[in-house]
Amino acid sequence: MFDVRRIREDFPILSRKVHDKPLVYLDNAATTQKPRHVLDTLIDYYSRFNANIHRGVHTLSDEATCAYEAVREMTARFLRASSSRTIVFTRNATEAVNLFAHAWGRVHLVAGDQILLSEMEHHSNLVPWQLLAKATGARLAFLSITDEGRLDLSHLERLLADGTKLVSLTLMSNVLGTINPIRQIAEAAHRHGALILADGAQAVPHLPVDVQQLDCDALVFSAHKMLGPTGVGVLYASEKLLESMEPFLGGGEMISDVQLTSATWNEIPWKFEAGTPNIGGVIGLGAALEYLTRLGMDQVFAHDLELTSYALSRLSEVDGLTLYGSREAGMTRGGVIAFNLDGLHPHDVGTVLDAEGIAIRAGHHCAKPLMRRLGVAATGRVSFYIYNTKEEVDRLMEALQTTKAFFNRQSVRM
Repeated sequence: MFDVRRIREDFPILSRKVHDKPLVYLDNAATTQKPRHVLDTLIDYYSRFNANIHRGVHTLSDEATCAYEAVREMTARFLRASSSRTIVFTRNATEAVNLFAHAWGRVHLVAGDQILLSEMEHHSNLVPWQLLAKATGARLAFLSITDEGRLDLSHLERLLADGTKLVSLTLMSNVLGTINPIRQIAEAAHRHGALILADGAQAVPHLPVDVQQLDCDALVFSAHKMLGPTGVGVLYASEKLLESMEPFLGGGEMISDVQLTSATWNEIPWKFEAGTPNIGGVIGLGAALEYLTRLGMDQVFAHDLELTSYALSRLSEVDGLTLYGSREAGMTRGGVIAFNLDGLHPHDVGTVLDAEGIAIRAGHHCAKPLMRRLGVAATGRVSFYIYNTKEEVDRLMEALQTTKAFFNRQSVRM
């Protein structure tokens, strides 16, 4: 049973107060809080078997190596991947995209090839491709979005036929909450001989993700957005694809042999993991995967949808509040809500909400092209996770009314 009250007891930070108000943490799309299981796992690693991995022959190194590589197996199972050899650990999802862009793109793309993106992408799924296009002479093309915040696929076939070699799209928007039909797009891309990479930074923490069912060639995500530590990301890619790619970084561990003037590479996935990795962070990711697996990702997603549906309904009651994206939670709309209050800058709204103990995001959310498409400079954003409640949504509503009243008084005084 998904017992939110019980889940909240696992998160020490939720007991603290901010400005003498109980914390309401609604900034989960930026990063999530950590349960005791993850915190205890990190302490256990650093206090009992902290050592470098793969190279040592002593007990601590062997224990650390086993724990680290066990998380690779866990990650493959979590994504329903065919093998742990498809899992590469990085620092974050951004580095994972850059790894793929550099290691695959600079080898396989030439002048005139097209990379297909969308208007709703995070900067991390835009800038690496801009750099790649500049380096190779490839072209960028974009899927537009509808007024409901969904991808407009009416021109997909034409764009794919126009020399597209790679499609890279978010699986779930970090601004609109839109869940994109990646499998449908992947099928079309593959018919035209193109690869598809899915940015799963928002999706993997919130809904069941099966990379084989999605039929994506690559997928990226970050640990810190799903209860794990910062400093750990994952690139999933098929074994065949990884075998075809050159290393992203050179150094220790990614080699099989080194001569003074040449080197041969390690097997996948280790040829992409140069140097000492974030060992403790990866082990912490494993603890987060264990925690989420016990809850069940179907249940996690169902809780998100219930909260989002309730919040969308309540927010629609606020006069002068504009919502962006679909007004209905469901299989195409996850637990991220962007909004604005008429006449108020999102930073001002966020500051007043913080005084009420409520943490939201305010800004362009690393999605400036999307902000321009929406016709705004910035928005407020609330985003939910497993420990959030309807009562917290009610507190948000009260605080938004307080915000409106505060600025109304200020305008009267002026």
